[in-house]
Amino acid sequence: MPRYKKKRQNSAIRGKAQDGFSNALARLGVGTPNLLEATEYIPQRITRNYALLNTLYREQWIVRRIVDTIPSDMLKNWITLSTEVAPATMKRFERALRQTRVINSLKEGMEWGRLFGGAIGVLMIKGQGDMLDQPLDLERILPGDFCGILNFDRWNGVSPSGELINDIGDPEYGLPKYYQISDPASGAVCNVHHSRVLRFIGDNLPYWESIAENQWGSSVIEAVFDDLKKRDNVSWNIAQLTFVANLRVFKMSDMGQLLSAVDEESKAELYRTIQSQNWLMSNMGLQIMDSQDSMETHQYTFGGLAEVYSQFMMDVAGAARIPVTKLFGRSPAGMNATGESDLQNYYDMIGEEQESKLRPILDKLLPVVCMSAFGAVPDDLDYDFDPVSEPNDKERAELAKSGTENVVTALNAGLVSKRTALKELKQQAERTGVWTNITEADIMRASEDLEDEGELGGLLGLPQPGRDSDEKWEEDKHPRAENGRFEHSESGSNEKDTDVEPVPERDPEDITNLLGEEFKGYKGNEAVDKLLQEKRGYIKDAFHNESFGDIALIYGDDGCGLCHIIKQRKQQGFTDEKIKSLLYNLGDVITHGTVGQSKNGKGTFEIFKDGEVAVISPTLRGNDFTFVLTAYKSRRKK
Repeated sequence: MPRYKKKRQNSAIRGKAQDGFSNALARLGVGTPNLLEATEYIPQRITRNYALLNTLYREQWIVRRIVDTIPSDMLKNWITLSTEVAPATMKRFERALRQTRVINSLKEGMEWGRLFGGAIGVLMIKGQGDMLDQPLDLERILPGDFCGILNFDRWNGVSPSGELINDIGDPEYGLPKYYQISDPASGAVCNVHHSRVLRFIGDNLPYWESIAENQWGSSVIEAVFDDLKKRDNVSWNIAQLTFVANLRVFKMSDMGQLLSAVDEESKAELYRTIQSQNWLMSNMGLQIMDSQDSMETHQYTFGGLAEVYSQFMMDVAGAARIPVTKLFGRSPAGMNATGESDLQNYYDMIGEEQESKLRPILDKLLPVVCMSAFGAVPDDLDYDFDPVSEPNDKERAELAKSGTENVVTALNAGLVSKRTALKELKQQAERTGVWTNITEADIMRASEDLEDEGELGGLLGLPQPGRDSDEKWEEDKHPRAENGRFEHSESGSNEKDTDVEPVPERDPEDITNLLGEEFKGYKGNEAVDKLLQEKRGYIKDAFHNESFGDIALIYGDDGCGLCHIIKQRKQQGFTDEKIKSLLYNLGDVITHGTVGQSKNGKGTFEIFKDGEVAVISPTLRGNDFTFVLTAYKSRRKK
């Protein structure tokens, strides 16, 4: 007996706990027969109803705006690449985007993905049409091979394969490895490897729902559909009320007898009487009736309908995650309402969508565009999404003012050089609209040396306390050349320029005779050999430097070019073999040297490496020229 009691004490009674309010007598709460408990949510799955979605997109303007607005804002201001690629080279990247209409194709793919729940964009690579089932190899993409994006929605013959990506290091791990695309016209079917496919998805779904949708998402219209039906019905009802806003009631004492009469002629007379009276009222404003008849008028008031309609509009906008002011084009309602808070929340949502849905697409796309534009993918390739909101003129002016003051303050404090300051100002130009005239040449001509601390700074060209006004000038510390100009010497350096002969001034009109014939297809040492053999002409892209781009090599004359360099070396006692060895070192110095600003007052630049200096000029005898090698210096220890 004690054993039995102990067993009962240790055992627990298990049951399903159901917590909830219920009042059976009042028919309130859970499990009682009331209207709320009769509510059910039946799965509609309109994502699979292609005909309905297609009809809504074509005929319902609200649906079209829901689908198109968010992709447009996500791509409106595009991105900014953060890489050390030269600006001249970066233009090839921007040109490739325009020629292949990449932004428009991305917008189209995102719209189809949002409308139908899923879409793909196939990367079109020239010469790889028979390799679609193979992984994309970036090394096999040559300059100009990328031809754009070909979009397919999920119902346009696209079927994801059952084979999934099993590499956990792949960003698309767990997604289909291939996409089978069939041509409805020819019936041809091809498998496309996932590395060649950009996925555009609508709303994300839980795991089992995603499996049911064949690894696609759901249409964004699915979450809006019920509220959209309510809004449309309210709108149609309000429109219908306008037809009955003014009711006129005509009372006749014997109307019931006439309508009940068997004689059809009597009924016809009644109808003709009513039509005649209506005609008189409509055309003459006169109503004639029998003394026993009467007329009453009832008018319907529309008070409160606007508030009801606005509430349904807000429900649609909330379901679509788009502010009412943007979705319906309405001005903000209410006292002191500006709509700025709603737009700010919307822009925050756009930023989240860019990071979660657009960035994976661009991470796959941009390396392909870089290979087609540059021939390589920069090691430091990265990008940031530009802000969606555009500042007004007042905000731009304030941004420009504060940005400029910050740069000048840092320059005055001696924290940055003039070159860095100009770079910062130019970088602000895209957003503020000022300092747009700063060129790369202006930046390269600016000094890299840090200025002494002062209140006004060297950027403004004004005297600084303790420098121009208080310091005593000592002439012997600033040697001059025979022509009266100051020589450039590096403090603490034991190096001496051996090529100090000044380049004579020439007639700018003599540029054609100086250049001569252009030779193409020669680079580096081959370019040197070609000009030494011809003893004339020039090669426009003989060398390349990241800061300048292509650099021309000219045979020139005694004043510049190879002829000038050879003459100077011979005067210094160099043998022909030593001169040729020196010239063969040109390519290494120009490509891998350190760029500096020449201080000879002629706007030239210098490239230093291992005691050798290549002098680069953006002009040739007063004529603009895309960076030409005009001299070559050797520096030796004293």
